[in-house]
Amino acid sequence: MRIARFVTDSDPAYGVVTGEPDEQTIIQLAGDPFYQGIQETGQTHKLEDVRLVAPIIPRSKLIGVGKNYADHVKEMGGEVPASPLLFLMPNTAVVGPDEPVKLPSFSDEISYEAELAVVIGRICKDVPLDRVPEVIFGYTVANDLTARDAQRSDNQWARAKGFDGSAPLGPWIETELEPEGLRITGTHNGKTVQDGNTAQMIFGVHELVSYISEAMTLLPGDVILTGTPAGVGLLSDGDTFEAEIEGIGILRNTFRV
Repeated sequence: MRIARFVTDSDPAYGVVTGEPDEQTIIQLAGDPFYQGIQETGQTHKLEDVRLVAPIIPRSKLIGVGKNYADHVKEMGGEVPASPLLFLMPNTAVVGPDEPVKLPSFSDEISYEAELAVVIGRICKDVPLDRVPEVIFGYTVANDLTARDAQRSDNQWARAKGFDGSAPLGPWIETELEPEGLRITGTHNGKTVQDGNTAQMIFGVHELVSYISEAMTLLPGDVILTGTPAGVGLLSDGDTFEAEIEGIGILRNTFRV
């Protein structure tokens, strides 16, 4: 099931996306599916007649995972971490699909990173590996933008990873997906620059959720960004980047100074 947030002419609503790519519709839901479940109202829209927005704005937090693909670690000149390398991002970092992203004035080196994002569905703490699937609502596509110059100068990643617009998410949340073995690609101005697979993660989805939940309580709508494969590069004014994950879809954004 694909759960999206969308706007027609009023406040954002949730809906279920159905149909083939050329004839997709969205069935509006009553309320918030994270707290009220999937309750269809019967009201439908053509997908082309609505504007998709970020499928989730975390009420609590986004948790990023750094250096989780060995080929990306190699291209960045670092060492493979012995345990997951975590960082936090504010919910003001989130923007939606096809939304223009303003590049921050403090950086001249904003990099793209196509990533699988995990969306938590229930409150949880100290989750055993075998029970991780019970706490996952679904998966979406992320572009974990990074200010490389700030990342080098600041000695921590809050500014480099958490600026406004640094976490595009979308186009929707896929609730029925096995996260292992998914192709993940990034296309920069029409050229494929990233081409990896979630099977290449150093720490898999279940390991990450269990590990993170040892340190902090996870709440419904929290988002975990699981790391990026090799091929990262810099964005410039007017660029377009598409992050695509098998079984979910394409997250497309343009970038402006």
